[in-house]
Amino acid sequence: MSAGLDRTPRSLLVWDRSSFLHEKNRLSSQVEQRHFNYKVSVLLPDCSSAPDHLDAVLNSFSSFYLIRKLPIYELLDKHFLETAVYQGSVYGMSYRTRIDEDTCVALMPNGHLSLSLDKDSFELLGVEGKPSRYNHRTNCRYVVTVDLTDSSMAPGGRGYQRLLTGLRSRLQLKTDLLLSHHPGGGDALQALLSRYNWSEHRPEVCSRTLTDLPCPALLTSDLLTSDPHSFLEWIGAVDAGVSCDNSSSSFLSSLVCPEPKTMLSQALIVSICGLLLPQDLHRLIHQTRCYLEQPRLESWVSLTVHGFADSPVSWGGSEHGVLRGGENFYSLLMFHDQSYHLHLAAGAHDTCPP
Repeated sequence: MSAGLDRTPRSLLVWDRSSFLHEKNRLSSQVEQRHFNYKVSVLLPDCSSAPDHLDAVLNSFSSFYLIRKLPIYELLDKHFLETAVYQGSVYGMSYRTRIDEDTCVALMPNGHLSLSLDKDSFELLGVEGKPSRYNHRTNCRYVVTVDLTDSSMAPGGRGYQRLLTGLRSRLQLKTDLLLSHHPGGGDALQALLSRYNWSEHRPEVCSRTLTDLPCPALLTSDLLTSDPHSFLEWIGAVDAGVSCDNSSSSFLSSLVCPEPKTMLSQALIVSICGLLLPQDLHRLIHQTRCYLEQPRLESWVSLTVHGFADSPVSWGGSEHGVLRGGENFYSLLMFHDQSYHLHLAAGAHDTCPP
């Protein structure tokens, strides 16, 4: 066996510690730069059911749409640009495409359209682009990024016509597309939806009550600064329902709860899956802060947000890596005194998170 096969792939992990009360904290910007989120998990210690104000937010995330076999040139439609792209934030991403071998599409809230293409598709499109950062020895993938809000891409302009002709007449790309809009929702997308087969979806919410949960003693240890990977492994194990007992009779996992540890008599974990908008995550973070203001046995809450593994973009508009894992997530640990620890993760070859 190769000497490198037994090693866990390297990843990037950025740690930030601040307070919601600090006027220069960067959390809002960091949340907004994670455009394409598919799952958020909230861990509430010593809790069996979420209070009403928090439950209302958990169940009111924006709906999103799945359009089947959408020609990509429709994203350049003049009416769509005027009613959706220019009038708010559009979040669009190709559905069930693999970033390492398929054509992948992302329409970001700043109006940037990103296409991840193989070499043949790129040459057929005939539009300026650049080699992927994640090519091996030869350039086999290319990235085309255009700003649909730029004056050069105004309908009728030279750049606009060149891209439209390439997508409509030469490449003729079609994809299943996840699509959402803020603040207009479906109203801003209705003209586009009416021309194709589409379905509306609401993010799926599920919750579990845990009992006798081993938990790191977060308030009295330096685990978050000395060994953040162990804490994140524990959070991941709890979310996945994997025991950290390391029992001799278990062959599933050898994970253990980091020391020093305590025991939670109960805890509630709530997960939401779908195309999750940063605006909804902001509301969830705000209501979680309100929850922490109430006196309770434990004075912290964990919130973890995962990006799509095959999204063509990661943090901000940076290209998402394809060489190993598809890591792009952040984990926010909030305390009752309004301080927080934020861990932002990406693959080894991705651009460093903000």
